[in-house]
Amino acid sequence: MRTESSSSQQQLAASSTALNGLRASAQRDPKGAIKEAAKQFEALFMQELMKSMRSSSMSSGMLDNSGTEMATGMLDQQYATQLSGGRGGLSEAIVRQLERQMGGATTEAAAGSASLSSSRDLRAAAATRQAAAAAAAPAVTPAATVPASSGGTAQTFVNRHGAAAAAAEASSGIPAKFMLAQAAHETGWGRREIKGQDGTNSNNLFGIKAGAGWNGPTVTVTTTEYINGQAQKVQARFRAYSSPEESFQDYARMISSSPRYAKVMESTGDAQGFARGLQRAGYATDPEYAQKLGRVMQTTERLQRAAASVQTARNLTT
Repeated sequence: MRTESSSSQQQLAASSTALNGLRASAQRDPKGAIKEAAKQFEALFMQELMKSMRSSSMSSGMLDNSGTEMATGMLDQQYATQLSGGRGGLSEAIVRQLERQMGGATTEAAAGSASLSSSRDLRAAAATRQAAAAAAAPAVTPAATVPASSGGTAQTFVNRHGAAAAAAEASSGIPAKFMLAQAAHETGWGRREIKGQDGTNSNNLFGIKAGAGWNGPTVTVTTTEYINGQAQKVQARFRAYSSPEESFQDYARMISSSPRYAKVMESTGDAQGFARGLQRAGYATDPEYAQKLGRVMQTTERLQRAAASVQTARNLTT
């Protein structure tokens, strides 16, 4: 017989229906709800991991379109739901940890009398909140590990520069998530920041070159430029800033005030349109710049949705 818990395997907890069902089952069977919550978060983690792997791989572009992207996303979700919850997996580790933490409370609840049912309900609700909170960390942070390097995780990069991006959005109208994604693309999520010959960090997160009109400090580095469609290594001067915040402000000022990027500012409501606008305006010489930036934007949005789903789960259990 198919139980409610097993049927929920066909959907991720990111939907409000699944979350409501999980909350209802927690009132009847706290232990079962913990296992199901752990499995759901493992599925989210696996789905984000597969999408990140796809977005970081090379693409021929010959058969890529919105239809194939949608089909790939659906396939990834199906794989995630089918593969999660196996023996020795992440969900099993989460359940073991939570059961150890809840051991005392669970034993006390089982030994209680019927007259203490309301007290048991309170303990069950608290246990469910604990499960959601503890399972949230492995679900979001590992999923954000687009680059496995000293630069840290994608979530770390977003957290580090989120305030600077928000301040730049307030002054320019450019969505913070677009700027975070572009900074992530330009620096490889913080792994490839532009540095001078002495190792000094330029804090230039957007790869902005130092033209004739720039009077501030600069660094000269070897970079890749596409000339007549061919990638070539060249020496170029880049702007240097005293802080990442200054880099965000300079980028936002340049994009929002330069006539060259006027069309880009008309696409602040469309991530892919914004990326295409930057390429058409000549922001970078890479002929695939818009496609690559668009994939990073999708990754950033998926991370934000996953974080929002976790927060929703927490709110439903409070």
